[in-house]
Amino acid sequence: MDHAFYEEKDGVAVITFNNPPVNGLGHGLRQAIVEGVDRANGSAAVRAIVLSGSERAFSAGADVTEFGTPKSSQAPTLRTVIEVLEQSAKPVVAAINGVCLGGGLELALGAHYRVAAAGAKVGLPEVKLGILPGAGGTQRLPRVLGLEKALNLIVSGQISKASAFAGSALFDKVVDTDPLAAAVEFAKGLGSDAPLKRIRDLNVPDADADALLLNARNAVKAASARFPAPAACVEAVAASTNQSFDDGLALERQLFTQLLTSPESLALRHVFAAERAATKIPGIAADIALRPIKLVGVIGAGTMGGGISMNYLNAGIPVILLEQKEEALQRGVATIRKNYENTMKKGRITAEQVEERMNLLSTSLSYDALNEVDLVIEAVFEDMGVKEVVFRELDRVVKPGAILASNTSTLDVDKIASFTKRPEDVIGLHFFSPANVMKLLEIVRGEKTANDVLATCIDMAKKIGKQPVVSGVCDGFIGNRMLYAYRDAADEVMLQGAAPSQVDRALESFGFAMGPYRVGDLAGLDIGWAIRKRKKEANPQGYEEVVADRLCEAGRFGQKTGAGWYRYVAGDRKPHVDPEVETLIETFRKEKGVTPRSFSDQEIVERCVYALANEGAKILEEGIALRASDIDIVYLNGYGFPLHRGGPMHYAQQAGLFNVVRAIRQFGATSSRPQAWQPAALLEQHAQSGEALK
Repeated sequence: MDHAFYEEKDGVAVITFNNPPVNGLGHGLRQAIVEGVDRANGSAAVRAIVLSGSERAFSAGADVTEFGTPKSSQAPTLRTVIEVLEQSAKPVVAAINGVCLGGGLELALGAHYRVAAAGAKVGLPEVKLGILPGAGGTQRLPRVLGLEKALNLIVSGQISKASAFAGSALFDKVVDTDPLAAAVEFAKGLGSDAPLKRIRDLNVPDADADALLLNARNAVKAASARFPAPAACVEAVAASTNQSFDDGLALERQLFTQLLTSPESLALRHVFAAERAATKIPGIAADIALRPIKLVGVIGAGTMGGGISMNYLNAGIPVILLEQKEEALQRGVATIRKNYENTMKKGRITAEQVEERMNLLSTSLSYDALNEVDLVIEAVFEDMGVKEVVFRELDRVVKPGAILASNTSTLDVDKIASFTKRPEDVIGLHFFSPANVMKLLEIVRGEKTANDVLATCIDMAKKIGKQPVVSGVCDGFIGNRMLYAYRDAADEVMLQGAAPSQVDRALESFGFAMGPYRVGDLAGLDIGWAIRKRKKEANPQGYEEVVADRLCEAGRFGQKTGAGWYRYVAGDRKPHVDPEVETLIETFRKEKGVTPRSFSDQEIVERCVYALANEGAKILEEGIALRASDIDIVYLNGYGFPLHRGGPMHYAQQAGLFNVVRAIRQFGATSSRPQAWQPAALLEQHAQSGEALK
């Protein structure tokens, strides 16, 4: 494969990158660029050189698959390629279209001139992978944009349109036409005495560097305490103001190398790859014909139904919202409007956009109104009997070929599909609350779900801004099934001697936004209590009482009642340790014959997180999840697992699967429920082989 094409015409050599889909700067492309520049410099017919990508991408940057491999450092490196551009005896013009990110922008900064399409997307987003620009970006960008703008872009990883930088030294020309044609004309217009402008020879224009850097350091310290990359970005950029270019480049390389092997960067790069892998389903062709989704029906105008509706309205897709009673319907519509107006007040959308979205929403009290929808999602009460009524009605009313989806978080999607004569059209779409905010969409593939239905829902998820993950059918699917194990582990620690506040504090120090008991109070303890009461009614002899039952019996449902695991003051959501709860737990322990002991924070974290990983491994070996990284994406996007840890499966592998299995066995040896601590067979297998979970 030719990684770049070379063409000479009218005194201009055009080197066109050919490494689809986004012209990643892998070794083959790097070598092809150098060879093309050398060829152009050796041709008497060439006066100038133009570098071009495709309409989709000039270059999206480094090939992340080469990170940590010999090819990443195999000559010519990106730094060498940029030096070749700078040292070219003939002017080099970068023609920028599509995306120009990371190493792609660093490459363009090495050219003598840059011509960009106004809509081209440019930025240095390396910080989002836990690293910093490693090919001179921290030194060159401040020299063309100034210190403040460069700091903001590099530390945030923000991506902007090229038009935002028109008139700056970043671009010599920003055009609304074809940037390649414009760059070629620009190159033709360069006289024989045109300067070979090297950004490295410029000075950073901002005068008050010390104050800007102090503010940046303070801001980064407050906002990114768990991630070392933003602070390193600030120090690298600072070098552009007080060191020579070469010394600044050396510091950038030193910091880049340190970050590359940091746990945080390993986690973020794992997540980057995992998010993309989650949409690839074995056995489903990339070019499978998708079903059109032009009209969506949503059943249930409550919090979840309203949030689901907003996702489609935001994407410009009309929604028919169905309810049983007019009062509930109007209340749901009013909530949707209020949510949009609150967003407008924050300056995120305009008043016109509020009305545009609301005008896409229609309502009905009759199922017959759904006869022409392409997709219908029920968000009704979590009860199989209620689901049966809904799906039998949908089967009667909705047109053939429409997708029938349930937002169930735990119920059997295959059972729900059996209520229809078209189980191949039925799928689970488990949105997370608040549905208009949470990024995760758990797509539950039933036994008979058609491939094109699954592919359509994955594609649709991306269009409405969600991160899809495919799950098989089981109680709780991926996320909630693992949540049961996590909560059970926390409850066991609490029963054996740790206070709820210690459990929460330990897990929050680990990186969770909230510990399990604070989450319970926020969500409402009565929800879980209702589920447990139904289980008790179904199997009185098999039900084992838990401390939360006692709290609910005392009317302590969480924040909504001012008391749950914690006590709350009116108008304040700050949790306060409540002696009444401590007494209640002590009484419960005595009744169960438990002698309390102390726990370290480390043991609490290991018990809870390893319980997640163990259940995740069981889900993986059962085929409920397609890959270990899918499980990580579920927990990062739906359950608040700390991003810098990379997800429960990634974290377990970094801790060492042998160590995880050993700890699980030790927990089981002292547990009143040793069966819950049985290591997953897959986990034991990989602990022995040393192979990573896939």
